[in-house]
Amino acid sequence: MSKIIAIDTAVPAYKHRQQDILGFMQKVYAGSPEDNRKIQFLYHQSGVNSRYSVLGDYSRSMAEWKFYPRSENLEPFPSLEQRMAAYNKHAAPLSVDAIRKCIDGKINVREITHLVTVSCTGMSAPGLDLQIMDMMDMCKNIYRTSINFMGCYAAIHALKIADAICRTEENARVVIVCTELCTLHFQRELTVDNITSSMLFADGSAAALLTGDHYPGTGLQLNRFYSEILPRGKKDMAWELSSSGFLMTLSGYIPELIKEDFERLVEKAIESSPMRKDDIAYWCIHPGGKRILDAIQKSMKLGEQDLATSCAILEEYGNMSSPTILFVLKRLLQQAQPGKPLLGAAFGPGLTMETFLAELV
Repeated sequence: MSKIIAIDTAVPAYKHRQQDILGFMQKVYAGSPEDNRKIQFLYHQSGVNSRYSVLGDYSRSMAEWKFYPRSENLEPFPSLEQRMAAYNKHAAPLSVDAIRKCIDGKINVREITHLVTVSCTGMSAPGLDLQIMDMMDMCKNIYRTSINFMGCYAAIHALKIADAICRTEENARVVIVCTELCTLHFQRELTVDNITSSMLFADGSAAALLTGDHYPGTGLQLNRFYSEILPRGKKDMAWELSSSGFLMTLSGYIPELIKEDFERLVEKAIESSPMRKDDIAYWCIHPGGKRILDAIQKSMKLGEQDLATSCAILEEYGNMSSPTILFVLKRLLQQAQPGKPLLGAAFGPGLTMETFLAELV
């Protein structure tokens, strides 16, 4: 068995109100008055009040922009190279901030045996893992692996890897860090996908420390993982590279797909355990968007309190992709009681649905 003994988070310096990002994006899209009214309506229905970014431009006047060009036509629009330069500048320090807070009072840096980095918003080689090692002076023979381009469910995949390591290596001290800078990739074309991306996504980092269950003290014991792919949704959620950044496809059909299949997914996740759906005390659901959370609540006949933590994280931080579910999990653990089952679930390109069962011990 393995258990999570600490989770902590970090966000960039710039906190933006949703209303300010709306004003920025209306300038970027330069749509008609009717377009602006539609965009404003969607933003107000998003369930998001604020988001964090490594870029300050979203709350500034055009004269103060530092990343985007100060021109009416936004030319030259930031290239992929410029976006990756910003990622390489900001991702590692943000990751280190989350890791330092996570391990504080638990272990020292030199005791970390494994490092798993997770990101889908930037790539380079040498990459984020080596940057973190250098900045934190980790052991040079540390085991490291990177999970790239898996999207919002990647944190659960990382937990699976860490769980397998802890089950086979008695003295493993595994650190997972999920870091995404989604706001580097906002686009200017007035499309439904771009509006949705600019309306929901944000920047953030979350780190988790995992050990074997023999480690002293309380922790969240990971009991079971289950994942499934819905091939009919593979074109409805995608994340692709382009010369102007990464492009998001997020169809309005996604909430319906999840609504149709989520109850069956939960049944599969718990079928080899002695529990029933009604035994689940805590629902750690990735807040991919308000409509997704509403669809899950309706399909599972859950009360408002069951998804209150997911809704609160969406409201305060937006969708940060892979770190988001760890933000939810950290907050849930502050109220969790030992022995009461927790189910986590996240969704991403594929359409992939990942789950885990756990309990505080």
